[in-house]
Amino acid sequence: MAAGEKEKHLGLRIDNELHYKLHYLSRYEGRSANGEVLYLIRQAIERFEAEHGKIELPNEK
Repeated sequence: MAAGEKEKHLGLRIDNELHYKLHYLSRYEGRSANGEVLYLIRQAIERFEAEHGKIELPNEK
C-alpha cells in the first residue's frame, strides 16, 4: 500500500467449516488467514478486470 493510503476494515462472518478450510488453505499457502482473503479478493478482481476492463476508482479528495 502506498504512503498516504488508508486501510479499510471489513468485518466478515463465516461458518465453522469455512473458517477451518480457510485457515488450512492459508497455512498451506504460507499466508495468514487475512492475507489469504486479500489474495483471493485480488485474484477475483484481476479475473473480472481481464474480462470486463479496468475498474476505475473515484477521485478521492
